[in-house]
Amino acid sequence: MNISINRLTVVMSIIATGAVLVSQSPADPLPGRDLLKFNQQPMIANPIANSQGLVQIYQGHDELSTIYGTATAVGPPQDYQGRFMADDFGDKLSTPVLHVRWWGSYHNDVINPNLPVNKFLIAFESDVPKSTANAFSQPGSVLQFDVVNRSPVITGPGSGQFTEKLIRGPDPLLNESLYEYNVELHLNSSFFEQKDTVYWLKIAAMVDVPAGITFIPNAPPPNFTQWGWHNRDYTINDPLASNNVVPGPGEALDGTIGTSPIWHYQDDAIAGNMRFLPFAPTPFIFQDPTSFAPQNYLGGADGPGSTPGQIGIDFHSKDLAFQLFTINVPEPAACVSLASLAVGLVLNRRRRGA
Repeated sequence: MNISINRLTVVMSIIATGAVLVSQSPADPLPGRDLLKFNQQPMIANPIANSQGLVQIYQGHDELSTIYGTATAVGPPQDYQGRFMADDFGDKLSTPVLHVRWWGSYHNDVINPNLPVNKFLIAFESDVPKSTANAFSQPGSVLQFDVVNRSPVITGPGSGQFTEKLIRGPDPLLNESLYEYNVELHLNSSFFEQKDTVYWLKIAAMVDVPAGITFIPNAPPPNFTQWGWHNRDYTINDPLASNNVVPGPGEALDGTIGTSPIWHYQDDAIAGNMRFLPFAPTPFIFQDPTSFAPQNYLGGADGPGSTPGQIGIDFHSKDLAFQLFTINVPEPAACVSLASLAVGLVLNRRRRGA
């Protein structure tokens, strides 16, 4: 079995802790088990002053991150294609990512009932730093991925379920409502992250299209459901982010807009084209580096835009809104109890033939 003792111990602790918690009440994230380890909060309704001191409310915006798969005559889609968004991160804990929270919306608030978002692709990827060969840092190889399914509630640890909750009605500028998402990764898809290391998180909505409909995946028609990932509230610093990454700087002040700070982690969020083959002999994600495009904030939606002689928010690198949660590691004595309980759970399942 190709798994380290430390990793096995953590997994067993997750199972045991989750078994205790699930007997209580489902929640997002799981109370008592989860510890926040990275925190880029969403822009919801921010009062921000421009250079003349005029205060306006900014709601943020979303960029398309949806992949489409066309059903076959005999079953579900075998091939998904479309646009993705990804953002880099790094924190101070060498612990697994078990639970992810993020925010997003639907373009023009269109949710086609025949094209729902019932699945998300969550991928953790390596970092390719800026160099003479790369004009900007970007996602590299896929280290771990998971396909998670919609559920009214998250029923327990390692369930591979996500929930969607409306937190704000349509904003006056873009006419798009904002939703909060929570996902409990499948237990075997937890991402075992190393501290002080830059990684990339990719989140893409998966839409199943009925057979016989033709379209361009990277430019879907207006009546298609188009989900987008929301931007970070850059006025809030993330003290959980690591500044010991190489190359740096990690979490840093990227300037000010009016009187508001602009906090930014590492490098720009990236948009690009991708393809996902979930049922290949070895399921894989293909992304086209030639399509990668660094993203800036949008003037008027995310903050005051540029004017003659005045640099606006549109000149600043964009971060996306998401939070990562890990296990709240117990004391050593409690770990022994958790491991013992985990062994008992595994043995009990084997006896039942589970």
